[in-house]
Amino acid sequence: MPSRRTVLTTALSTAVAAALPARAAHAQSNAAYAMSYFKESPDMTDDSYALHLAVSTDGLNWTPLNQNDPVAVPTAGMEGLRDPFILRKQDGTFTVLATDLKGRVFNLNNQYIHVWDSEDLTSFTGYRRVHLHDMATHSWAPTAFWDASLGRYGVVYSAYNGTRDVLMVNYTTDFADMGSAQLFFDPGFNVLDGDVLPHGGDFYLAYKNMDDGDLYVARSTTGRPNSFTTLTGGLRRGGAIEAPILVASNDGGAFWLWGDSFSPANAVFYAWQSSNLGGDSWSALNQRSYTAPISSKHAGIVPITAAERTAMIDRWGAPRWNRLKSYNFPDRYVRHASDIGRIDPFPMEPPADQQWRLVSGLADPSGVSFESVNRPGRYLRHVNYEMRLEANDGSALFAADATFLRTAGLADGSWASFRSHNFPDRCLRHSGYVLRVDPIDPGSSQADREDATFQVTY
Repeated sequence: MPSRRTVLTTALSTAVAAALPARAAHAQSNAAYAMSYFKESPDMTDDSYALHLAVSTDGLNWTPLNQNDPVAVPTAGMEGLRDPFILRKQDGTFTVLATDLKGRVFNLNNQYIHVWDSEDLTSFTGYRRVHLHDMATHSWAPTAFWDASLGRYGVVYSAYNGTRDVLMVNYTTDFADMGSAQLFFDPGFNVLDGDVLPHGGDFYLAYKNMDDGDLYVARSTTGRPNSFTTLTGGLRRGGAIEAPILVASNDGGAFWLWGDSFSPANAVFYAWQSSNLGGDSWSALNQRSYTAPISSKHAGIVPITAAERTAMIDRWGAPRWNRLKSYNFPDRYVRHASDIGRIDPFPMEPPADQQWRLVSGLADPSGVSFESVNRPGRYLRHVNYEMRLEANDGSALFAADATFLRTAGLADGSWASFRSHNFPDRCLRHSGYVLRVDPIDPGSSQADREDATFQVTY
């Protein structure tokens, strides 16, 4: 969320104590992840200021649910949201928090946030707007964490304290009675978008320094207000970045820091990885390693169980389409543009140009054909070895030109390559970002094999 300058103690309750075994069971069985997000695209054609969900088995590659459409929509306040965040509560259920904001015109004076409850992220109940403070300022990017010493959840959010942008906190047991606002983090310069990860008895805070535009990680031994000390140097990818997310991998072997870049292109996620959350050794991940949902913005990530992931897919459905990511240009995806097949950077307009139905091969059902989602009945086929999007004319030639045999990726066996049905010495590849079929085999140059390797993703 752009800054103002950019756009102008109680003990554990009986119920919580009784839920501790359930929480421990979840912690031991987490084998997947859930993501919450809203959507924006460059020309606003895919904007959606509502709650979206995705799931992942590895915490890096995401399957959007409900065809990347909303699963819940705010009905009060501004009737839209940004910055949704999922918290697993002490009883094993979930709460969703979100900024009360719709569109790209930012309300600088809103004391409320949206809240939902959920048993297992297959439905959302108890929708409400809750009041955080009486200051003449915003309440942006709410996140939450459990403070065992207080027996309460801390809800951290961005606000303006009359001097600069700071992080505030409210403590609550039920996300209804929000208590009073307190100053949580003010390092003496403008900050934004705080996300707290309790780990190993300490508390880690990721935030954006508005003065230099970078992301940082700080630590506290108590998690209490004004107790955090910054550990890292600044991290940034893209021209501008915000919305840091701290995630501990379920296997305990890694930590990830995600950030949402909004310049030079909007809605581009970047990620870093570290084996030492308390150090300053974050390495940027290659974009081959991760794929965020189309048009996703300012996400929240929470560990879930394999059973919860299955239930979410059963409830909301996995996409009926795929995307193809380029191996050697992993910021680019196969798309059609003016009926030409090519690879272009994400994000692109319209976003649906990169969505394909991988159907049984028109000439051979053991193969695959690529049908356009936003131009149904049209398929990628080669003409003079160049890939075009054309309507199926029912001919045997068209079927053959539009059919490919999927094989192990020529540059990476865990990815995919696609061999032409009627020119089996030729494979789908990009050349100058334009798609064509050329002679390529395992003996071809490394560059040619990389050009012909794609990840089938969402």
